[in-house]
Order: sequence, then structure tokens, then C-alpha cells
Amino acid sequence: MKQAEFARKNGFNIDETGCEKANVNAATITRQSKSNLALAFVSLGRERKRDITIFYAFCRVVDDIADSAELSVIEKRVRLANWRQMLRAGAPDEPLLAHDVRQLMHKYSLPPEMLEEIIAGVEMDLSILRYSSFKELRVYCYRVASAVGLVSIEIFGYRNPRCREYAIDLGLALQMTNIIRDVAKDFQAGRIYLPQEDLARFHYSETELARQQHNEHFLQLMRFEAARAREFFTRAAAELPPEDRRAMAPAEIMRSIYRALLRQIELDNFRVFEKEYRLSKLEKAGWIATQLLKSFLNLPPRTSV
Repeated sequence: MKQAEFARKNGFNIDETGCEKANVNAATITRQSKSNLALAFVSLGRERKRDITIFYAFCRVVDDIADSAELSVIEKRVRLANWRQMLRAGAPDEPLLAHDVRQLMHKYSLPPEMLEEIIAGVEMDLSILRYSSFKELRVYCYRVASAVGLVSIEIFGYRNPRCREYAIDLGLALQMTNIIRDVAKDFQAGRIYLPQEDLARFHYSETELARQQHNEHFLQLMRFEAARAREFFTRAAAELPPEDRRAMAPAEIMRSIYRALLRQIELDNFRVFEKEYRLSKLEKAGWIATQLLKSFLNLPPRTSV
């Protein structure tokens, strides 16, 4: 079987680099993603790290299907529909990952609907290019980020049900930070995640966005969105139950890295048209070490950004 064909059957990226993912397992998918989430796994024991890696590989695969430049919208919908079916039952010639995901669901008593929510989120990108209000955008953010968090905390293990509210608000904070960081890149892909009502409120037009005009209206708009993200970070920090701080160390690593990233963008006056924001490896290592120490000492998170 050709590598490209194998990659397509397994739902991996099928561009030039995607073909290299053909014969890889969940751990390799996670490692190659170069994601902040992958870095957060350092705090987990062997079994939970294996399990969260399988789940994250599932998230990467369905996201790669939705983002593929080689597939038509119809083909993407078919493949995502296939994944919905594989969450519930085995299929002939299914990828090994599908079997591992079902085992994971059984182990942690995860109903298919929890993972289907994530598929529904990436599927929104196939038909929705604009969001008229934050109420509409929140649904998208919940599906692609909060839903991921809700599954993740089941794997991390928690005692207090309030931890679910923590996962929801942290997911919203992370996704809003992504949206702020990726304004220019998303527009080049034909998408505007910033709510249309917010653009109108601050008198910043789509034409100005297309021209990458970094004016006072744009700054007001971005400060507003950053304040929204900070509010979700603050809520999440306040909602984390003390008895679950150690278990939520991976999530807290994510919170600290993304909070620092948002702060970096704010201090640099939202120059998202000129540069791609990211923390250095050293900065990330510092935040990881700090959160691991806080987790060990069971210290409460900062509630301010």
C-alpha cells in the first residue's frame, strides 16, 4: 500500500509532510505535533500519559481531516462521519487508533457524545466562515477546546465535580487566545473568528482586516477580545478545586503557557499582522517547572493575568 493511501485511510494529513505520518502511532502523532499540550503531558504517570496521548492523537487526526488541503468538503464530511461511527463500533480496515480510542472510552466510561462534540467542532470549519456574535463563537470554542478539556480531566482524574467548570472555562480561554494570535493566518484561510458584532462595535471593517490595518480601532477590538480571554483564565483559576490541583497539573501547565502568550501579545500591542507569537523553549520550560513545583506544593493558581 502506498504511504499516501495509508495516510488517507488513517485520517492523517495527506500533504507532502503528512505522508510521513503514515506508519506512526499515537505517541508519534503527539510528539510530531509540537503542541503545547504535548509538553504538558510531562507531569503524568506512564499509564495516564499513554491514555491522554491516544486521546490527543484522535483530536489531531480529526482536526487534520478538517484542515486538509487535499480533500473536498464532501470527502472531509465522509471521513468525519466514519470517525463518528468508529467511536461506537469497529469497522473493516479501520485504523488502529480507532480501536485504542474505543478502549479508552470504555476504560474511563466516556460516552461517544463527548468525543463527537469535538468532531462537530472541527466540522463547523467546513461551513462557517464568520460568526455574528460571541454567543455563536462560544459554541465553536466549547466544541474544539472545552470538550477536549472535559475528556482530558476524566483521564487526569478528579474528585470535585466543579473541575468540569474549570475545564470549560479554561478551554474557552485557550481558544480565545488562539483566535487572537491567529487573526492574520485565519483570514488568509478565509475565516474570521472575531465576532462580527465586535468588529461593528469598534468600527473595524473586514476591508481594514484584509488590508491588515493596525489602527486604533483594531487595537480597541483586540484589547476587548484579550479582556474576554483573561476573564475566562481568571474564572478557571478560581474554579480549580484545591483537592484536584495536583491531578490538573497538565491543564495548569497549559493555562500558564497560554496566559503568558496572551500577555506577550498584549504587551507587544497585538502586532499579529507582522509576526507569529510563540514562547521560546526556555520560557515554556520555565512555566512547566513552575507549575510542577506548584502542583507538588499544592499551591493555588494565580487568579489574575
